[in-house]
Amino acid sequence: MADEREILSWDLFGESTRALSQMVADDGYEPDMILGIARGGLLPAGAIGYALSVKNVYTMNVEFYTGIDERLDVPRILPPAPDFVDLSDGKILIVDDVADTGNTLKSVEEFCDGKVGEVRTAVIYEKSHSLVKCDYVWKRTDLWINFPWSDKPPVAMPEGFVPEA
Repeated sequence: MADEREILSWDLFGESTRALSQMVADDGYEPDMILGIARGGLLPAGAIGYALSVKNVYTMNVEFYTGIDERLDVPRILPPAPDFVDLSDGKILIVDDVADTGNTLKSVEEFCDGKVGEVRTAVIYEKSHSLVKCDYVWKRTDLWINFPWSDKPPVAMPEGFVPEA
């Protein structure tokens, strides 16, 4: 069915981020920093930060999607980029809502390469065609996903803004 979608409710969001956090804890990985990829990874990163007792939660804005199944040729890291001062031996957990093509996660992993000690990735959803196979995944799907924070149209639309869904 072409219109079939994966639906993440707010309740399932809570369950998914708690389960991801438990996977990380059970694995013995203790990140020094959680790096949420904006915008979709902001809420999961915050929830996982609380669950893992990690206060060092940062954001990285990567522009890639321009609409449903429409994207730029390559992801663009938008300023300001995080500064990894004193993290050359640190552990970072990169968090996003979905690993679709994997290009966004790959660009963030490459940005972190050589600047920190270890990087792992956590996503709520991972698609089978993702270039990046994440370390922690709540669910695998190839459907388009409706997230509770983006399943309704914006309440404000500045001139030139193009909604993603």
